Amino acid sequence: MALVLPYKDKKPTIHNSVFLAENSVVIGDVEIGEDSSVWYGTVIRGDVNYIRIGKGTNIQDNSVVHVTHDTHPTIIGDYVTVGHRVILHGCKIGNYVLVGMGAVVMDGVEIEDYVLVGAGALLTPGKKFPSGVLVAGFPAKIVRDLREEEIKLIKESAENYIRYKNTYLKSV
Repeated sequence: MALVLPYKDKKPTIHNSVFLAENSVVIGDVEIGEDSSVWYGTVIRGDVNYIRIGKGTNIQDNSVVHVTHDTHPTIIGDYVTVGHRVILHGCKIGNYVLVGMGAVVMDGVEIEDYVLVGAGALLTPGKKFPSGVLVAGFPAKIVRDLREEEIKLIKESAENYIRYKNTYLKSV
């Protein structure tokens, strides 16, 4: 069973359709929307600010979602795929975004809808990324506009993880 803990007077609000892996941790002022999933080894810590995760979003294995005291909550939109071992810290992620494995998204970063963040990218504090682009690099920059097949891939990834979490929910 996942570890779901209050912090001070705030406790997580998690829709009953969410899959929480048994060794995931959700703490404090966190809301997770319907059909979302939090995978193995992931920590979501809304202690010194709040975290909001939309519907149909998946936070994959060994990722960390945190906030900055008083200044930067973390807001993740609908149908977002957060790859394995991603760090999201005090940032805003739009809808239909795919954050590649090992990426780091820092304080004040804003990513609009339909963005693909390459694996291992470092999105430095305060950067803003518009809709419809591929972002990659260390530090990250806009590489080019997304192709139609990449937009389709972002949607398919979120849909796949909704199916995966439903399978896991049936087996536990």
